[in-house]
Amino acid sequence: MIFISESLHLIAARQETCINAKMKRMTSTTLPGGTFKLADDLTLTRMGYGAMQLAGPHVFGPPADHDGALAVLREVVKLGITHIDTSDFYGPHITNQLIKEALHPYPEQLRIVTKVGALRDAQGNWPKALAPDQLRQAIRDNLANLGLNALDVVNLRVGGSDAPTPGSIAEPFSVLAEMQQEGFIKHLGVSTVSTGQLAEAQSIAPVVCVQNFYNIANRQDDSLIDSLAEQGIAYVPYFPLGGFSPLQSDTLSSVAARLDTSPMAVALAWLLQRSPNILLIPGTSSVEHLRENVAGAGLQLPDDAIKELNEIAG
Repeated sequence: MIFISESLHLIAARQETCINAKMKRMTSTTLPGGTFKLADDLTLTRMGYGAMQLAGPHVFGPPADHDGALAVLREVVKLGITHIDTSDFYGPHITNQLIKEALHPYPEQLRIVTKVGALRDAQGNWPKALAPDQLRQAIRDNLANLGLNALDVVNLRVGGSDAPTPGSIAEPFSVLAEMQQEGFIKHLGVSTVSTGQLAEAQSIAPVVCVQNFYNIANRQDDSLIDSLAEQGIAYVPYFPLGGFSPLQSDTLSSVAARLDTSPMAVALAWLLQRSPNILLIPGTSSVEHLRENVAGAGLQLPDDAIKELNEIAG
């Protein structure tokens, strides 16, 4: 009888393992928007996660709830999200260290996208750091704090928080291209750039993604998004609700109320439906809010709502 009981327990355990594995596969394929292929060895869920908010207030210092931050990261993986956006200047260093603590050794499908080109000073400001030695040090810091030998994707951030800064980006982008040839970086992207700066970068090395400020009310990149879609390049908008200056829109609030959902859900859903090459990286330090973002992004906006929302930007 003991042998039979142990056998039944073993069978039940195997069944539970199979069910869990099946659920994991189902979760990863049922995320809003599905996936997008950036390169032969790089496919990301269009629903990603931005890790900036895991650090302390104003993205500076450690989080108030260390264990809570780890729980959010582990929930990201449980939900099937394979795209985490980060930077070693979040904290600084704190966010990447949290990612390593929570998830290393990393799941096979997980891809971590980081960015370089800025620092944090003692006052919490974001001075640029685009000199060759600064960029090389930033890559080394990202590798060390994430516990990696090579970074999946590195975005070169060259503009401000919400708009490109005019000028050539050839020198800093060439530094990253050299480090890619040296094996420290697998793929390259750019952040807060103009169309001309993107073209300049592409003349140096392939670009797999562009990360710019864009949302339902700030649509200066509409033509760029369409061009990138034709090229098979991902567009990753940040600040879906305005970021440091929250978006205020009666139209957005009205549509959300009519659909019995939140403005964030509408904003994320609109982005996913805007173009198939758009990838989302909404951030949060709350497991509950993370789940709400994923559920909200899956909202299917009716045509009349999309038409109404499209008029926000004028």
